[in-house]
Amino acid sequence: MTPQSPTGGLLIGLAVTLMAVALFSWHALAQVDGLRQLQTETIDRNRRDSLQLLRIQGNLHNLGLSMRDMVEGASPYPIEAYRVEFDRVRFDLDDALLTENTLAPASRSPGQQAFLQDSLEQFWEAAGRMFRLAEAGDQGQARRLIREVMQPRHASLTSTVARFLVMNNEAEQQATEEIQGIYASVERNIYYFLFAAVVAICVTSAYMILQNRRIFQSISQLSEQRQVLARKLIGVQEDIFQSISRELHDEFGQVLTAVGALLARAQRKGADEAPQLSRDLREVQSIAQDTLDNVRRLSQRLHPNVLDDYGLEGAVEWYVQQVRDQAGLTITYEKEGEAIAALPTETAIHVYRILQESLNNVVRHANSAVAWVRLRRNANKLELEVEDRGVGLPPETGRRDGLGLVAMRERAELVHGRLTLSRPAEGGTQVRLEVPLNSS
Repeated sequence: MTPQSPTGGLLIGLAVTLMAVALFSWHALAQVDGLRQLQTETIDRNRRDSLQLLRIQGNLHNLGLSMRDMVEGASPYPIEAYRVEFDRVRFDLDDALLTENTLAPASRSPGQQAFLQDSLEQFWEAAGRMFRLAEAGDQGQARRLIREVMQPRHASLTSTVARFLVMNNEAEQQATEEIQGIYASVERNIYYFLFAAVVAICVTSAYMILQNRRIFQSISQLSEQRQVLARKLIGVQEDIFQSISRELHDEFGQVLTAVGALLARAQRKGADEAPQLSRDLREVQSIAQDTLDNVRRLSQRLHPNVLDDYGLEGAVEWYVQQVRDQAGLTITYEKEGEAIAALPTETAIHVYRILQESLNNVVRHANSAVAWVRLRRNANKLELEVEDRGVGLPPETGRRDGLGLVAMRERAELVHGRLTLSRPAEGGTQVRLEVPLNSS
């Protein structure tokens, strides 16, 4: 059963997560922008407007003190002498009122703003009449105008400005409460988002764990099936090799042996009567003997009978000597540790095949004149090393293992061993096989 890839589900989860992050970010930025506008347009503006109202209130307070002195006559100066003070305050009030009009909060109605402006204009109109009466010498009428008209107007202006200050304070307090509400909402949304993110992470992780478990179970099953198949294929291969080896040894070997014996007997009989025929028979006998030797060597290569007769150690010694004789390679054979007791046939044949393939690679590809074969045995494992001083391993980039190396790795896995290839410090290649004896 082909394992289902979790890519689709993960992509959907990623898209949903990104969308949630985008929506939350947009909402949070909108709230922050609203908070910034609220703070800028309401609180800061109210504070600046309140400063102008305090400025107006201060000027009105000064006017109130001046009008009190003018009415009570406590000042040694005549009423008309206060015109300069009134002109200075009027200039400052007009400037403060003009600035305050641009800063007036949206909560203040245009009628309230117009009432302040109209009241101030009426106050200045009454002040103008008062100064004209005073300059005409009618001090009593001027004081009566201050008491009956200007001071009530002044009180109304002061009350209006105070009311505006209270409204600004209330608006600022309301804005502060709104800001606190926005902060609380953002904090609450962050907690919601974190909770949703944790839930999404947990769900995604659980999905990944489940999918990975299924995939690894499938891979494990495929690996077990591959090992079983490899074991069967190699077993069938060894059976075929053994059968062919037996046929070569028993059938062709016996036939060639009989042919050689017949040729030898014919050669002896015709040695005196037909010397030329005797020489030809001798030559044919030599060819038959060479063929018999080749058949025997091929039989041993297909399935070494020496492995069945003398065990792994005898087979290793025999094959090392065969490579020495046939390839002219100088091979140093070293055996260390305890004597190797009888191994299972399957383990012995796999170790022997790995040795066979390693030495074949040395002869064919390594371009080395010397090699070392080391066989070690202790209580727990069997080690086989084949080392040369040839051209060494090819570069890792783009390298693909050949069929021989793939077969060596398969055989190592079948005996629960480990096959490693390395480059010794002196150069060349070292093939190392470790086989745990307790698992063989």
